[in-house]
Amino acid sequence: MFSRFSLDSNDLPRVISYVNIRLLPLRFLLRKDITNHRDINLISFFNNNTCLFILNVYSDSSHSVLKYLKDTEANIRNVLLMTGNFNIRDHLWDPSFPHHSSISDDLIIIADLFNLSLSNPTNSCPIRYLDMSGDVNSVLDLMFLYSGSSELDSHCIHPESQLSSDHTPLSVKIHDSPKEQSGEGLY
Repeated sequence: MFSRFSLDSNDLPRVISYVNIRLLPLRFLLRKDITNHRDINLISFFNNNTCLFILNVYSDSSHSVLKYLKDTEANIRNVLLMTGNFNIRDHLWDPSFPHHSSISDDLIIIADLFNLSLSNPTNSCPIRYLDMSGDVNSVLDLMFLYSGSSELDSHCIHPESQLSSDHTPLSVKIHDSPKEQSGEGLY
């Protein structure tokens, strides 16, 4: 589990990342030396002697993390995936929502800077479910994967694993050999 630590109650982290224990040999590390923001987990790992990154974000209703990423123009190479709760409703990823948001354009630009493309889930369904405030089911949690990668081509939504959260978990399988691409040794 990766999360930033802060003693300041006004700067507590709002994002957390879980990595399957079977992946520990890849030497995952939370990289606060590159970015130290309460709404961003930048995690590095090594695969075939190459340092790769996972970017996990939480974007509040004012989209402060998107503004931060756009303004800082973070020069991080080898981002394999970016995922998180972006709090943006848009018809681009939620067919039940009829409108387009200009904030979506900023998100797509940021993803493009990291050479990432919006991933399509293997099972389309809402990611955020009804709560007591009367909100409708929606798609707010997204995943962007390295463009043109044969190892990463889609992600999965797990509504059966929602538990007490109003969001469902997302997962991606990373294949690194022909045997794994055939489905025989997935992480």
